[in-house]
Amino acid sequence: MTQMLKNLSALCLAGALAAGSANAQANLTAETASPGNSPHATVLHLAEAAGAAGVANLQVQEGQTLTNSVQNVAQGRTDISAMPLILGFLMQKGRGPYSSLGKEKGAELAANLRALYPYNAGAYGLVVLESEGITSWDQLAGKNVWNGPPRGAALVNARQAIFLAAGLKDGEDYTGHQDNWGQLSQRLVDGSMDAFVFPLTFPSARVTTMQAAGNVVMVSTPKDIFESEAYQKVFNAPGNVPLEVSWNEMGYGEDSGVRLISEDKVYRGIGTAFTEVVNKDMPFETAKGLVAAHIATLDALREKTPFMKNVGLAELDPAKSGFCGMNPVKYHPGAVAAWEEAGYTVPDCAKE
Repeated sequence: MTQMLKNLSALCLAGALAAGSANAQANLTAETASPGNSPHATVLHLAEAAGAAGVANLQVQEGQTLTNSVQNVAQGRTDISAMPLILGFLMQKGRGPYSSLGKEKGAELAANLRALYPYNAGAYGLVVLESEGITSWDQLAGKNVWNGPPRGAALVNARQAIFLAAGLKDGEDYTGHQDNWGQLSQRLVDGSMDAFVFPLTFPSARVTTMQAAGNVVMVSTPKDIFESEAYQKVFNAPGNVPLEVSWNEMGYGEDSGVRLISEDKVYRGIGTAFTEVVNKDMPFETAKGLVAAHIATLDALREKTPFMKNVGLAELDPAKSGFCGMNPVKYHPGAVAAWEEAGYTVPDCAKE
C-alpha cells in the first residue's frame, strides 16, 4: 500500500508540473521517418518529454513515408506526424503526391493541419563514396542516383536540388532510384548506387553508415550557383530554407574519412523546413502541453545527437523556419500560447 501511495504521489506531481498539460494524460499516436535524421529524433524526444511531463503517452510508428502520415493527421487517423512544410502546400493545391485528391479535397484536408514547433532536416546534398570519383553535381549525368522515397516530398526536393545545381533531369540525364527510407541503409553500403542526394544533417548518421563501404565525399552546392538569382528564388517556395554550415561546425575531423568539396569550406544547400503537425481539432491544452514540454527540454534535445545542434530548434523567424509566405500551415493556438508564455515571439503571419 505504501508503494502504491508513493506511485500515486509521483504521478500527481508529474501532472502538476506539466506546463499547460491536459487534465488527464492523453494517449496519442505519432508517425515519423526512419532513424538517422532530425524528424525521427525530434518525435521520439517529444514522446519522452510529453510522457515525463504527464501531458501524453505517444505511440510512435517510425520508418513511415511522411506524405502518407500527414494525410493521416489531416483525416484524423493519426494525432501527430513529422511534416516537411512543402507537404502542406502540395496538399492544399492537390499537387504532386496529393494529385489524386484533387484541389478541392486537398484544400479541405490541408485546412485541418496545425503546427507545433519548427526545425529542419538538414540541407540536400550530394554524397558519394570516394571510390566513385564523383566530385561535382554535373558528373551525375548518366549515373544511378538514389534520390528519395517513391512518393515523398524528399523526392521532389532532391530532383530540384540536382536540376538547380547541374541542370540534370531525372529519367533523362540520370537514372533516379527510389526506396522507402527504411531501405536506405542497405543502399548506402551495397554498391548498387553511384551517388545519393538526400537531406544531410551535420554530422549525418547516414554518412556514418556509408563509411562502412569506404571513405565518403560530400559535395556542396557551388557558391556562385547558390547565390545566383535563379537559385535564391527556390527559397520563395514553401518548405525551402537556405542552409550554410562551415566545415568546422559539421562534426567531422580531418581524419574522419569524410571529405567536403567546397570552394571555401562551407556547405551550402536547400534546407528542408519541418514541423510536427497535428489536427486542428486537437484540444488546446493538449497542444499547449506538448509544446511546453518541447520547449522545457530543448537543451536535452540538442544533446540527443550531435546533429540536433544544427537543425534550427526554436527558430521562429519565417525566413529561417519556412513559415508564412506560400506555406498555408499555421501554428495551433495551443502551440502559440506555449511559445509566447515561454518568452518567444510567434510571427503574426504564422498564427490563425
